[in-house]
Amino acid sequence: MIIGKDIIEQNNKSEIESFNSDFAYLSDKLTKSGTNVAEIVNKIADFQVAIPSWALGAGGTRFGRFSYGGEPATLEQKLDDVGLIHALTHSAGAVSLHIPWDIPSDVAAIKEKAASHGLVFDAMNSNTFQDQPGANHSYKFGSLNTTNEDARAYAVEHNKEVIRIGKELDSKSLTVWLADGASFPGQLNFQTALSKTEQSLKEIYTGMPEDWKLFIEYKPYEPNFYSTTIQDWGTSFMLANACGERAYTLVDLGHHLPNTNIEQIVATLMYKGKLGGFHFNDSKYGDDDLTVGSIKPYALFLIFNELVYGMENNPQNPYPAWMIDASHNIKDPLEDLIQSLEAILIAYAQALLVDQKALREAQLNNDVVRAQEILQNAYRTDVRPLLKAARTQTGAALDPIAAYRKLKIRENLISERGLHVKATGL
Repeated sequence: MIIGKDIIEQNNKSEIESFNSDFAYLSDKLTKSGTNVAEIVNKIADFQVAIPSWALGAGGTRFGRFSYGGEPATLEQKLDDVGLIHALTHSAGAVSLHIPWDIPSDVAAIKEKAASHGLVFDAMNSNTFQDQPGANHSYKFGSLNTTNEDARAYAVEHNKEVIRIGKELDSKSLTVWLADGASFPGQLNFQTALSKTEQSLKEIYTGMPEDWKLFIEYKPYEPNFYSTTIQDWGTSFMLANACGERAYTLVDLGHHLPNTNIEQIVATLMYKGKLGGFHFNDSKYGDDDLTVGSIKPYALFLIFNELVYGMENNPQNPYPAWMIDASHNIKDPLEDLIQSLEAILIAYAQALLVDQKALREAQLNNDVVRAQEILQNAYRTDVRPLLKAARTQTGAALDPIAAYRKLKIRENLISERGLHVKATGL
């Protein structure tokens, strides 16, 4: 299914009058306060978030999985689905692949397919957290951290193979997430596990092209519940430093213990020039992988406040790679991804409204009340007209969810692919 510009324009006609009124009111208000509205709209229009290939089908838990029908069964269909999201939003211009599920049989054809949707290939993702059919070695007791040298070499080689595939697709980065750890005290030696992991990551790093980046994720628990070898941002940061200047920490919003101050982690990493990537999701209890902004929208805004500050004031830090990493257990996956994109752009726009000069003055004067008011005034602003202005500028749908439903996209996908197909890589 392809959504042409003419279809988008036709669909937007019923929204234009309301948008024009809302935008005129907000634009006038912001302009009077000294805000450069056009600049903010341009930044929103330019902001692109990668869609992971594994998020295009129904998610699930170890208790069950409930399909939606019309799921993408091939890499080509996954690119088509990301293309649909990008056509509606013009903010999902990249796709992040998961190997071994997304190995292209025809690289040239896959690149052509992606280009037809205006997509590029973002970070490649390896998988050493589960054994594949016919695998020569098992990751049951670890991959990059294991004392079994054959299994460790097997895991390192898998990551190098992912790099080779990514290089053919013009990707420029590799994300490594490890399930390595222990479920019981005494199961492994902490120092040996960390040493083996560092050694493995260095081997992977040296196998990357000179223009590639290595993103190292961290996670405090799950699937192991006693210890995780890369359990926090500090361990990831340490390992990134050990690898080299092109190795960075990757922050996943779900990979923290409850009430962790993630915005402070973001600020620290950007100050040190080591925030490489960002995975967006939301959670109530743990790594819930819920729709972005559905549980803690103010926390997301505070994180973006630090990201915006860092992008303006930390030239030593590269522009971060943005990606959604969520699991869609009871929602249409494409609708969920569109909702997440909306929440990300809202938080970004709100953060762009923060008067950083006034905030800095309040901080220097220890005016705590004023500092809080500056942040909350930005957060309480309904910035959705700014998002719609950006979409008008790029030719996207003013209301992507409404357009998705009006165009009966899920029904069309079921008609094309069938009701019982299942996406791979979940």
